[in-house]
Amino acid sequence: MKRVLLFIVTNLAVVLVLGIAANLLGVNRFLTAEGLNLGMLLGFAALIGFGGAFISLLISKPMAKWSTKAQVINDSNDPTHRWIVGAVQGFAQKSGIQMPEVAIYDGAPNAFATGAFKNSALVAVSTGLLQSMSREEVEAVIGHEVAHVANGDMVTLTLIQGVMNTFVVFLSRVIGYFVDRVILKNERGVGIGYYVTTIVLDIVLGVLAAVVVAWFSRQREYRADAGAAALMGRKQPMINALARLGGLDPGELPKTVANMGISSRPSGLMALMSSHPPIEDRIRALQQG
Repeated sequence: MKRVLLFIVTNLAVVLVLGIAANLLGVNRFLTAEGLNLGMLLGFAALIGFGGAFISLLISKPMAKWSTKAQVINDSNDPTHRWIVGAVQGFAQKSGIQMPEVAIYDGAPNAFATGAFKNSALVAVSTGLLQSMSREEVEAVIGHEVAHVANGDMVTLTLIQGVMNTFVVFLSRVIGYFVDRVILKNERGVGIGYYVTTIVLDIVLGVLAAVVVAWFSRQREYRADAGAAALMGRKQPMINALARLGGLDPGELPKTVANMGISSRPSGLMALMSSHPPIEDRIRALQQG
């Protein structure tokens, strides 16, 4: 698997920690002597599900900087840095958003955008991207990332992830309770069947939820490509940039920002978990759009 929705991995880890904390603190009061209180369970599921997603969102920018060792260049006097910052600034003004932080990191050809809010985002490009592309192609990639910010993709992705998390937490516990009480016929509190079933279903349903979020993520890539073309004033620079990426090895982005990168190479069943469509599909969509 070349790219996984690794934002989701971080998010699921947070959900797991919140779930364990809830158990230790005894706040999961939806399990009563009379059985499951579905209303309380749904509230608990929403709290854990959306809590995990939004915590992941809030820490996305500092985590991205830390994991990529990105160097913020907004105030740099280096000519190349000034050109990159100027490109981001121009696209941000066209998109009606405030100037993002701009960064460079060492790595294979790629770029990403992240941040909890449109007006406090981070746009980063790799040294490999700068070395492998013409300036026009790099500007198209930057336009793609600014389009992600302007479209609010990180927030929308978080909302969808929160909904998926809520369903996972809710359904796993309802089914776990059913297995424990109906199939295993446990009548003394909560038995091992509940805990085992819940853990297994948290994993299985979490994977299925990740497939749904990955599908949405692929759709937003098409929108960001079209957004870059609009910001550039024509499609060809973005088409050229995608074609160039198709001939390069984009490498692996750190887990915290992989779903916000510019490129990936999904294949086979792993394509269902990929945050990005195949390059050739993206080029075709731009040409036909």
